Amino acid sequence: MFRRFFAGCVVFFVLFNVVVTVIAVSLARIFGVTEVGPGAALSTTFIVFIVVVGSVVAMGAMYGRAARPLRAALTAVERVADGDYTARMEARGPRELRRLVTSFNSMVERLETAESRRRRLLADVTHELRTPLSVIQGRIEGVRDGVYPRDDATLDSILEDTRHMSRIIEDLRVLSLAESGALRLARGPVHVGEVVDDVIEAYRGAAESGGVALESAVPADLPPADADATRVREVIENLISNAVRSTPRGGRVTIAAGREGPDRVAVSVADTGRGVAPEDLPRLFERFHRSPDSPGTGLGLAIARDLVRAHGGEIAASSEGEGRGMTVRFTLPVAG
Repeated sequence: MFRRFFAGCVVFFVLFNVVVTVIAVSLARIFGVTEVGPGAALSTTFIVFIVVVGSVVAMGAMYGRAARPLRAALTAVERVADGDYTARMEARGPRELRRLVTSFNSMVERLETAESRRRRLLADVTHELRTPLSVIQGRIEGVRDGVYPRDDATLDSILEDTRHMSRIIEDLRVLSLAESGALRLARGPVHVGEVVDDVIEAYRGAAESGGVALESAVPADLPPADADATRVREVIENLISNAVRSTPRGGRVTIAAGREGPDRVAVSVADTGRGVAPEDLPRLFERFHRSPDSPGTGLGLAIARDLVRAHGGEIAASSEGEGRGMTVRFTLPVAG
C-alpha cells in the first residue's frame, strides 16, 4: 500500500513539474524571453526534485504514523468480532484517535462483563431449575411405580414443587426486564405508609407463628413517592420476607420510613436476626446469593435492587456482624 502511495506521489509531482515548465516557457515567450539558460533549467529541475522528494517523505511519514494505530485498531476489531472480548487497544496517536481507542476499550469491557454475566446466569438458572425438576420427576415416577400413593397429598406436594419452579421463572423474568431497562413502571403517587401497612398485615400470621414481632414507624405526614405501587410493594415484601426468615423467635422486624432531603423518601427494614458477616455484604444483592439455610431462591434482594434502581432510587444493606441483625434501606423520589 505504501509503495502504491509513493508511486502515486512521484507521478503527481512529475506531472506537476511538466505543467509548471510549460507554463514557465509560455510566460517567458509572452514577456519576450526567447530561451532559458541550461543553468536556470537545471536549478529549477533540482529545486523541484528536492521539493518532490521532501514532500513524499513527509507525507509517507505522516501516513505511517496514522496507519500503525489504524492497523492495530483493525486487528482489535477483528478479535472482538470473533468473540474475543479481552482485546484492548493502546491509546496513542492524535487526540481524536485516542478518544476512539478509549471508547472502544470501554465498549469491549462492557461486552466482556455482559458475556460473563450471561454465562453465569445460564449456569445459575440451570442449577436452580434442576432441583425442582428432578423432584417433580422423581415423585411422578414414584407414583407411577407405586412407591407413592395416588392421592391428593402426593399431588399437592408435586403442585408445590411446580409453584416453586414458577416463582423462580417469574423472578428471573422480572430480573431480566429490570436489568435490560425494559421493565414498564405504572408510576404515580404512592403512599408508602399504606403499602407498609398492607404488607405487614399480609405477613403478620407468618411472623407470629415464628415468634417474630412486626413493627411499623411511618409518619403520617410523609409525602407520597413517585413510584409504581405494585413494584414498591414487591420490594417491601422481599425485604420483610427475608427479615422474618432470618429472625429467631423472640426477635423483632421494624419497618420505618421518612423523608430524606427535599426530593427523596427513605424506607428501611431492620431485624434482630442472624446478621451478615462484613465480607458477605458486597455480595448480598447478587443473583442466587443466599445463606446455606435459606429456603428462598436467592433472587429477592437482586430483584429489589433492580426495581429500586428502575425508579431512580438507591438501596444498601448494613450489619454490625453475625448475630447482630441487618438493615436494608432504599430511597424513592418524592411525587410531584
